[in-house]
Amino acid sequence: MAANSSPAILPTSNSQPASTPADTQQSPSSSALRAFFSGISDTIRHGLSNRRPWSELCDRSSLAKPDSISEATGRIRKNYNYFRVNYLSVVTAVLVISLLTNPLSLIFLAGLLAAWLFLYLFRQPSDPPLTLFGRQFTDRETLVVLIVSSIVVIFLTSVGAVLVSALMVGVAIVCAHAAFRVPEDLFLDEQEPQGGASSFLSFFTGGAPVIAQSPIATRA
Repeated sequence: MAANSSPAILPTSNSQPASTPADTQQSPSSSALRAFFSGISDTIRHGLSNRRPWSELCDRSSLAKPDSISEATGRIRKNYNYFRVNYLSVVTAVLVISLLTNPLSLIFLAGLLAAWLFLYLFRQPSDPPLTLFGRQFTDRETLVVLIVSSIVVIFLTSVGAVLVSALMVGVAIVCAHAAFRVPEDLFLDEQEPQGGASSFLSFFTGGAPVIAQSPIATRA
């Protein structure tokens, strides 16, 4: 009688391709860019969530001419403390409208921002040196070029005039409203909501934790 033999094992192959580090991990620059814009979006959304009702801001029954400059100054101070997020939104809207009505300035400003992001802020120590016209630029030289380019774009083109004029118009609108808005019906002694205007601007002051954790190389 023939001896019992174990069944033959057929070879099998795995049809799934092996994953590579490039497929499973994002580049540090891509992660930093995504964290940058995600931090801006979260900060703006959180700041706008603490704004006062626009119907309260636009209440025409609360408008009255101030009797003196000191009264107007007091109204501006009180109304700004209460409507600060709304006022910042108004100034931002004026800036956006001014840039949209000046496409050339918008293009210059967008190009300048893109240059800062991709040529300096999001570059990693492992990235190859920037090469232009057959010459390699160090990080320090790139920074100097970006600073000079920013000065040229802002002060020697229409960008600076558009930004300054838009800021002046926005501030004038805010001051005019705050001077004529009677603040007696506002609860100015209440505690400010956590994360008000400071949170609205925390991204630019380093208060956004998402950005702080992005892998942007620190330069000396």
